[in-house]
Amino acid sequence: MHQSLTVVLERNARLTGEFTTEPYEVAWAREARWFIRVLDTEGTGTALEVTAQISPDGLHWCDLDEGPTRIEGAGLVSWPSREFGGWLRLKGRVSGDDGAMARVMIYLALKA
Repeated sequence: MHQSLTVVLERNARLTGEFTTEPYEVAWAREARWFIRVLDTEGTGTALEVTAQISPDGLHWCDLDEGPTRIEGAGLVSWPSREFGGWLRLKGRVSGDDGAMARVMIYLALKA
């Protein structure tokens, strides 16, 4: 029997500067897929750069081998993470002018 779970890590979050999502324990899963839905942005040239991070214990983190994903403007973006071990989270940065802000939904879909 296949198991799946989708978790909402950020709901209507207003992101500025550097950020990380809450960590999520994923050792049971074989597949993971990130979804970021940018609802709106403020500021000129606003963009997000996000990188998946992994951890053996949920406390100490390193970047997964994937490069950063760059997101500009509203819409939905998705990518898979593979060979991730015990814990996952995203780290990121909102760039742009001094008032740069992105309002987002961040989902993590997992399958056993």
